[in-house]
Amino acid sequence: MDDPTVELPAGFSCHVANIGIKDDTADFTVIAADRPCPAAAMFTRSRFAGPSVTVSRRHVADGRLQAFAVISKNANVANGAPGDADADEVVAGVAAALHAEPSDVLLASTGVIGRRYPMDRVRAHLRGLEAPFGGRDTLAAARAIMTTDTVPKIAEAQAGAARVVGIAKGVGMIEPDMATLITLFVTDAEVGTAELDQLFRRVIDRTFNALSIDTDTSTSDTAAIMASGAAGPVAPADLEAALHAVALSLTRQVARDGEGATTLIEVRVDGAADDAQSKRVAKGIVNSPLVKTAVHGADPNWGRVAMAVGKCSDDADIDQERVVIRFGGQEVYPRPVDEEGLSALSRYMKGDEVLIHVSLGIGDGAFTVYGCDLSDQYVRINADYTT
Repeated sequence: MDDPTVELPAGFSCHVANIGIKDDTADFTVIAADRPCPAAAMFTRSRFAGPSVTVSRRHVADGRLQAFAVISKNANVANGAPGDADADEVVAGVAAALHAEPSDVLLASTGVIGRRYPMDRVRAHLRGLEAPFGGRDTLAAARAIMTTDTVPKIAEAQAGAARVVGIAKGVGMIEPDMATLITLFVTDAEVGTAELDQLFRRVIDRTFNALSIDTDTSTSDTAAIMASGAAGPVAPADLEAALHAVALSLTRQVARDGEGATTLIEVRVDGAADDAQSKRVAKGIVNSPLVKTAVHGADPNWGRVAMAVGKCSDDADIDQERVVIRFGGQEVYPRPVDEEGLSALSRYMKGDEVLIHVSLGIGDGAFTVYGCDLSDQYVRINADYTT
């Protein structure tokens, strides 16, 4: 499912280039449909959302798009009216190249906050941009949206006769809030606008909105999907399952590539009063610096997990006498683990993935979240980010 050589589904093409945003790596991509098609998107709820978000919210409101345009390595956030005008100009330039309406273009941006696009370079490139695009290389598009990512993130799945392909970027400033970093999906399935929006929101809630690297929500989070319809209709359940598989793969890839990370952490909480309670508790665990550093040090210190559960003080129905904590498949509380068992757990935690499983003993609610360990490299990367 994660073969980086996958092509875009039928009905889509892409353009990838370096336009000198920051360095000599690819920093601009357009993924375009042959014609306007059903689309859905979710965005950050940050009060400092950038113009790429505010413009794109308006453009996808009618449930259709023809293109995603992404500028990486510059977020164009907090630049006032000039930044808004820059975003509008980029959208207009892409639309002109596609002979489309500006309202059918979604713009996403990621990178340093507080710096405007280098518009002279952007304009020069847009003047020479012309459709149709010949590219269908998913890997090239995934590389073009990267900032501090160490690897491109790609996934695909089959839904009947149709395909779903997704790319994502983001390894820091990540705890999505009704959206996520930047992740873009395209499918050649035929699906109605309302149905696409509903299933997309369900999938994002269980995947990217279940992700946290460092508890910080970006000003530019964008998740979007377009459906060209070129492969014809598919069963809605099959399409949702394929989209979920792609989104979950990308979620895990982002967590594994978290800034400075060495270990993917999966936290599964069940036996809760409802799914919402499970998610609250799971996020409390995966976001705990003490839990994250214990995982980094391969230290099976289950007391830190108990502490994180206990922090959910508003959940008065959580009773420590009913809680069960496990690392992997090994129960560590309330049944004690001997020294030999702790040594085995330490060896388990030296792997590249650690499962923390907590059962609350209250009801049937369940939720799984994803994150990573916390290393000194995270501090170094972010201490030096703009310099």
